[in-house]
Amino acid sequence: MTAIHTELVGTGRPVFAILPGLFGRGRNWSGVAAALADQGYPSVLFDLPNHGRSGWTETFSYPDLADLVAGELELRLGSAARLILVGHSLGGKVAMLAALRHPHLVSALGVVDIAPAVSDQVAGFASLVEAMRSLDLNGLESRTQADRLLAARVPDDASRGLLLQNLRRRGGWHWQLNLDLLGSSLAQIADWPDPGPLSYPGPTRWLTGERSAYCRPEHLPLMRRLFPAVEQVVIPGAGHWVHADNPDAVIDALLGLAELSRA
Repeated sequence: MTAIHTELVGTGRPVFAILPGLFGRGRNWSGVAAALADQGYPSVLFDLPNHGRSGWTETFSYPDLADLVAGELELRLGSAARLILVGHSLGGKVAMLAALRHPHLVSALGVVDIAPAVSDQVAGFASLVEAMRSLDLNGLESRTQADRLLAARVPDDASRGLLLQNLRRRGGWHWQLNLDLLGSSLAQIADWPDPGPLSYPGPTRWLTGERSAYCRPEHLPLMRRLFPAVEQVVIPGAGHWVHADNPDAVIDALLGLAELSRA
């Protein structure tokens, strides 16, 4: 099985498991996780396969990723594995499928700014892939130089920072993520596999950014079919990166989800 890197934030048995989005890693959610831990809810942060310190796969498949996450939860927590599963963007699709395919592992579900539909916005990541590929790693002298060189293609500081967190120097500079696979799989990443008649009945919160185009009103009927107990929570002032744009609102929404899971 592909090795998955996880990190516990807080002490004791985790209550939340958090899956980040494309090009992200668990530590992107460390601030939110620390705030949840302060309220008595430890979290386990995942680096999804092909990202961060997790292993790589030969192909991209949402059902396979969902099953890998479920297998990791059972491996780490045994027969008592039952957590609030939270996923953002790509991680949100993995989380939805994991809840649908392995509901016994999921006490509640948090879907963060993604819908069970084709996400056309993912096509925009092609320019980020090309920017990373354009960087001459053999001639690179420092991360500061990499930031300067990438700025011509990726002027947005936040987006560039997301990419640069994947740049590592060990025996020479390299991208820690599986750039070839992810770059060639953007169409599959944008897609949503038909889960058939499955549904997840547990408490579900759909956190959507007020300024994000990833989630639209026409997505709500399918969310309600797949997740009958779904409640939409619009995060004020947030775009797609809701946990960075308005972390306090995201934390409040997840704390409320924790209360629902205990009811």
